Amino acid sequence: MAQTFDAIVLGAGAAGLMCAIEAGKRGRRAVVLERAERIGKKILISGGGRCNFTNLHCSPENFLSANPHFCKSALARYTPQDFIALVEKHKIPYHEKHKGQLFCDGSAREIVSMLEEEFRKEGVVTVVNAHVREVRRADAFVVETSSEQYRAPALVVATGGLSIPKIGATSFGYELARQFGMKVRECRAGLVPLMFAAQDRADYSDLAGVSAEVAISCDGQEFHDKMLITHRGLSGPAILQISSYWKAGGAIAIDLAPAREWMRGLLRGEARKDLSSLKGALRTVLPQRFADRWVELHRPKDWTNHSLTEIESLSHRWEVRPSGTEGYEKAEVTAGGVDTDELSAKTMESRRVPGLYFIGEVVDVTGWLGGFNFQWAWASGYSAGQAV
Repeated sequence: MAQTFDAIVLGAGAAGLMCAIEAGKRGRRAVVLERAERIGKKILISGGGRCNFTNLHCSPENFLSANPHFCKSALARYTPQDFIALVEKHKIPYHEKHKGQLFCDGSAREIVSMLEEEFRKEGVVTVVNAHVREVRRADAFVVETSSEQYRAPALVVATGGLSIPKIGATSFGYELARQFGMKVRECRAGLVPLMFAAQDRADYSDLAGVSAEVAISCDGQEFHDKMLITHRGLSGPAILQISSYWKAGGAIAIDLAPAREWMRGLLRGEARKDLSSLKGALRTVLPQRFADRWVELHRPKDWTNHSLTEIESLSHRWEVRPSGTEGYEKAEVTAGGVDTDELSAKTMESRRVPGLYFIGEVVDVTGWLGGFNFQWAWASGYSAGQAV
């Protein structure tokens, strides 16, 4: 005999838990089915274990989507201040770390415990180790797991993306969308380190661990933040940010000295102009080993002011053409996903299948680094929870 509910939520991540809580507040009987052995696994590892749960400066401009307007409704209906109020209600201490990013003072476990307390209060049922074998729709949605059958008029897909497969990420949500005839935009790793092409790797990989404050641009987008050289390529916040906009085969432009004219001293008539002086000038804006290596690989053709000016210009637009990304194993999010044209921006409900909802990372809405993806999860989960 099937267990009957008002709503079935697939996935006990940030979006799914928020949706179930809001549905429960409205008197709906909701069940959350999670294939992993515990809820909130991605929450627990986020922010270095401290959960960067939102960003004070969240706006639609902080998101990437084929339809940049889609996220506006949900983000307006459930704001960072709304989630902060919930955190403060549970007396969880937090702090602003950088550029509006809010982290728990203690552990991400506090956020999961807060959500657990909320859904227990609202009578939400959670089932872990729930491996879904089949989903079908007749007069209601029927979800078959390896041990049970669930029925409900509403089905919410909050199964996440493909990033971090070691904690259970799968393509299940996209397959479900296609099963019901919905379009899925091509997925790719987002917020992910980039890999050097062979020559750049040979030139720079021994500088692994060196970082610098840079400005990186690609596809009309620019980020100012730290870049880290790794054994395989480039990482750090600036690289992770731009990776969501980078397309295979394309280049990124790196300004190694944003708003700095580091060559000015060498252009004076009496200044000594040689390789040693050039390295010394670039060391004023970059770590020594990186400055020296970059100069050795970009020597001027002569020591005229014109050639030196060309080198400075090059340092403000150093073009790197990555060979690829580190993939979903190292990606924080999945870019692409269920096409937003298929969904109501207000409720997250499918336009072609009544009662079917998609929320969180499975949708083609990808936030920047810094708490934005959590805010999308809370907001899209809230919007669906108000509708099921």
